[in-house]
Amino acid sequence: MTAQTAAPSMLSSAEQRSAARQLTLAMLALGLLALGLSWRWWSPDQIGVSQLLLGFASVLVAVPVMRSAWYSLRYPSLHGITDQLIALAMLGAWATGDLLTAALLPIIMIFGHVLEERSVIGSQEAIHALGKLTRSHARKVQADGSIVEVDNGTLKAGDRVEVRAGDRVPADGRVLSGQASLDTASITGESVPMEAGVGMPVFGGAINLDGLLRIEVTRTGRESTLGKVIALMQNAERSKPPITRLLERYAASYMVLVLLLAAVTWFITNDAQAMLAVLVAACPCALVLSAPATAIAGVAVAARHGILIRSSAFLEELADLTSLVVDKTGTLTFGTLRLQAIDSPLEDHSHVLKLAASLGSASSHPVSRALAGLVTQDHFLLLSNIHERQGLGVVAMTEQGEAALGRPELFAQLGIATSDVPDHDGPIAGLALNGEFLAWLLLADSVKPEAKFALNELRELGLGRQLLLTGDRQSVAHSLARDVGISDVEAQALPEDKLNCVLKEIGSGFRPMVVGDGINDSLALKAGVVGVAMGAGGADIALASADVVLIGSDLRRLGTCVRLSRQCRQTLQVNVIIGLGWTLAIVAFAAFGWLGAAGAMIAAVLHNLSTLLVLGNAGRLLRFQEPLLKLKDGD
Repeated sequence: MTAQTAAPSMLSSAEQRSAARQLTLAMLALGLLALGLSWRWWSPDQIGVSQLLLGFASVLVAVPVMRSAWYSLRYPSLHGITDQLIALAMLGAWATGDLLTAALLPIIMIFGHVLEERSVIGSQEAIHALGKLTRSHARKVQADGSIVEVDNGTLKAGDRVEVRAGDRVPADGRVLSGQASLDTASITGESVPMEAGVGMPVFGGAINLDGLLRIEVTRTGRESTLGKVIALMQNAERSKPPITRLLERYAASYMVLVLLLAAVTWFITNDAQAMLAVLVAACPCALVLSAPATAIAGVAVAARHGILIRSSAFLEELADLTSLVVDKTGTLTFGTLRLQAIDSPLEDHSHVLKLAASLGSASSHPVSRALAGLVTQDHFLLLSNIHERQGLGVVAMTEQGEAALGRPELFAQLGIATSDVPDHDGPIAGLALNGEFLAWLLLADSVKPEAKFALNELRELGLGRQLLLTGDRQSVAHSLARDVGISDVEAQALPEDKLNCVLKEIGSGFRPMVVGDGINDSLALKAGVVGVAMGAGGADIALASADVVLIGSDLRRLGTCVRLSRQCRQTLQVNVIIGLGWTLAIVAFAAFGWLGAAGAMIAAVLHNLSTLLVLGNAGRLLRFQEPLLKLKDGD
């Protein structure tokens, strides 16, 4: 019985066969039991035949019970205590000649275990459903431009695929051409479709709702976002909550205590049924399942919201956080340069954008790459005689003449008069055509639209102390802090400085949530009470160091983490009360003989009822739902 109930994942074929055998034996034993009781009623004078049928029924179900008890002796576990107590109760019933109890007791427990398995597997099906998303067909674009359908498991980084409307994105990648709306709800929990365009990263498993995309594969298999989702969910499900580890520490002592209590009950009452009832009532299934059932449900719900929790222990830690230490680049901001404004005397900026994007596509500089994404590739102008001047910019010939894109020093070298350089805290690129200066292009790393809303939400949840911790310049850091409402700033911080800052927070009595995405954040993420990494663009080392990963990198999910954690803690407290309180009550009733002549069987029924109550209460967590809605202006 333990082999199934303790399994951390979906049942294997061997486990399914074992469960089927147990159910078959239980049904046969139940039939013999009914026949034996009917014979006793029909022919009271032939009690021997009735006893023979009841004895045969008890022998049938004794096989799985004794096997489970023997297994639990060789491989001790919390569930093993239940198996051992049931085996002892069965042996006691045989010893006292109570064959009805010896048969009915294990039958009740087998049916109870099957119901437990089904309840736990219900929450594990979220992992199984995600696993199905990893296998699909892909339309691979060959070198000659032809398209062939292949299994997405054969794709490698660098392959190009075509994703049509209705198709599932076969692997993580970057959009080369096209535009479409993607349903990413199964991965990020985002209810609003994501608009995908040229240069944007996309997740494997997302569904193309419309449009046509050409994608270059960047990550496949276990290295993909969806692969990491499944792996982290499985790891989190296998991890043991603190209360489970505490129970395991005292498991042996608990067994001795129960045996002593049963012996005292027998000595005082001289009632075999009361002694057997104590053994059955003391089975700690409900208490043992209270923590893992809550943890599995919480982890599954978190994954549905695009939150990966590495261990259920961190699911509990999230409930008691008091401060926030947050990185800037890639966390509060997008982490990529974007065009903020165009300073130009021209009213129509369309030609400026096309020319800047075309010249930008000829360079690998970050500013050039940002400008290259302003228009799609089919709108690029034809360039020739391209020269990239190291550290200055790009000069090339177009159909309208010589064009230049770059720093102010480039135009001084070319002898082109420019307007005054705008006052801008970020990269600036100038643009000229045929010796005529056209515009200044002002770029910056923009703040995520949800950042201010998310930080306000965390303050309302009790994380009032908030610190911006960044390696960026003082002026940039303080400007961003004002925009999002953070008063404390630590700028120009190296990785070691970030680590020391987090340790200082903890030393001051705070329990910080550390949020970041880069390699330089990995030490700080590991040092925080809970480290949260941005999953969409986060560095692999940051994801490995973090305790929680936000797949969609939406900061509003930080509030979801805290609320879900507090809901889990409340559910766990109720489950522990049910498990502990119910067990103590049944044991007390059994010890005083208040469960009657059929005390052991009544104790078994009540035991299974408490287990189902615990699982049902944990299952209520699965209704937790927080869809992300579009932000209104001013949020």
